[in-house]
Amino acid sequence: MISSIIDYSYATAEKAAISVLSRGRIPQHVGFILDGNRRYARKAGASNTKFGHYEGFKQLKKVSIQSITVFAFSIENFKRSEEEVAYLMQLFREAFTIFAEKNELIDQYQIGIRICGHLSYLPPDVQELANKVMERTQHNKTRYFNICCPYTSRDEMTTAIKENVQLVEQNKINADDITEKSIQDHLFTSASPPLDILVRTSGEIRLSDFLLWQASDKCQIQLLNCFWPELTFWKFLPILLEYQIYHDDTSSRNNNHNDSLVDNNSSSNHTNGINE
Repeated sequence: MISSIIDYSYATAEKAAISVLSRGRIPQHVGFILDGNRRYARKAGASNTKFGHYEGFKQLKKVSIQSITVFAFSIENFKRSEEEVAYLMQLFREAFTIFAEKNELIDQYQIGIRICGHLSYLPPDVQELANKVMERTQHNKTRYFNICCPYTSRDEMTTAIKENVQLVEQNKINADDITEKSIQDHLFTSASPPLDILVRTSGEIRLSDFLLWQASDKCQIQLLNCFWPELTFWKFLPILLEYQIYHDDTSSRNNNHNDSLVDNNSSSNHTNGINE
């Protein structure tokens, strides 16, 4: 009985908080570095790291942002133990199989799933499943879920530059047409809005070669001292509130600056009229 009351109170408070948040600006694109799975597994007394990775994966269902990009597997992760890599590949097999089949949640919210990274590094059957997922959801454009696997930001930028060079070699563009925008248009996340927030869990203070290009322009970077499976709505709430406060403050300063320019122009025009 008591636990039911607590659960009800928790759900009610969460709905109220979401209602308050919805009155302000909601970030369009949030990136997550899913860190702390192995340490969480050890902390929870699990016999291996599979527990932490599974718990971390379930957290993705709790986030409701228009575009989400997650760092699921780094190219560097292939250097880990064969057992852990094999387990993660199996996790992706299971997840991609679910996404590739008819999925009520994906269809309801029109979620386009993109598997971002060097797919040729994946086992052939995982590659095939990844392509099936992207093919099945390619017409969903209301929301995006980018799964970076296997990925590094350096590889992403290198790939984008190579694709621009190939267009020059194919005489589709000129060398002078290669610009910051043309490279950005070939990034894995090009279909998503600009990155608003980048979140890293586990208390680490590095970006680990994730979304370096995207995070360089007006992106709010948040480092949380909790493991990825421990990230709850209430730990994410202050990040959203800070984003809204920062955005409102920036908008206010920009508006004041624009008003100042208008006043200065008006004064200048008035003075010119007197001189005439």
